[in-house]
Amino acid sequence: MRETTLCYLQKDSCYLMLHRVKKQNDANHDKWIGVGGGLFPGETPLECAIREVWEETGYTMQDATYRGVVNFHCDMAEDEIMHLFTSENFTGEPIECNEGDLQWVPIDLVPSLPGWVGDRIFLKLLKEGAPFFALSLYYEGDNLISAILDGQPIPLPE
Repeated sequence: MRETTLCYLQKDSCYLMLHRVKKQNDANHDKWIGVGGGLFPGETPLECAIREVWEETGYTMQDATYRGVVNFHCDMAEDEIMHLFTSENFTGEPIECNEGDLQWVPIDLVPSLPGWVGDRIFLKLLKEGAPFFALSLYYEGDNLISAILDGQPIPLPE
């Protein structure tokens, strides 16, 4: 099982989003997602989030809030555990990302961007300030077929 981080930097009611358009054979191609990536052996989720944010954006998070764990199950990819973070306190100068184009997007518009349907669930939880959560998302291809939040099935986003 793959273990990753996903982080949403926030400023001026916007999230820094990554439009994944630069990598070949990218399961996230043309989707808009937060920044993050895979944990190295011996690396904690927070250490990974800090490293990935710096590598992809040029920003150094001064603090991060651990918001939840998302278990991603898809018939076309290895299962993944994503550690979800947000941060409003970061420093540095933006850099060009080799995985896609970075853009500050108003938080209310983020769910309407092309992305994984299940992302809308945790983006809503983030926006509402939900306490730490565990979310499992089950996909067949790009189609979300089931979602379980804190052990309970929930309706799928439209």
